[in-house]
Amino acid sequence: MKQLLTFFILTVVISCTSNAQKNEDKISENTKKMTKKTDAEWKLALSDQEYYVLREKGTDRPSNEGYTQHFEKGTYVCRACNTQLFESGSKFESHCGWPSFDDAINGTVIFTKDTTAGMIRTEITCAKCDGHLGHIFDDGPKETTGKRYCVNTSSIKFVKAE
Repeated sequence: MKQLLTFFILTVVISCTSNAQKNEDKISENTKKMTKKTDAEWKLALSDQEYYVLREKGTDRPSNEGYTQHFEKGTYVCRACNTQLFESGSKFESHCGWPSFDDAINGTVIFTKDTTAGMIRTEITCAKCDGHLGHIFDDGPKETTGKRYCVNTSSIKFVKAE
């Protein structure tokens, strides 16, 4: 019986170690692909508002301007590094004052626990340049993913479909 229990425990430990290694490999893969720039280079490449949002994790004021009421066909890309992040088909009207999407292009967004501002929420950042995009919430359309990627207009730009 002891041998069976020891075998079971070893199997669980090895399995957990293997999964942890796979996750570390994914993280280091993303890190290798990241766009590396100094703060000075980012300040030259971005407007003051874009720098505030993308590099200092700021937030645009809510409004119906920018991409909040924008529904053309195309792709929304990271304003800092041009990585494709969201397809127009995933955009929806959330009435929250920021552009909202129910899904991101697979592998383009990183999710991080955010405990700032006295809240617990999940920050979303660009997987390539680590630019702050916004946050994800569980109050999106139930008929699709149920998720709401609440994105700052200053962190994205639109590329019209041809």
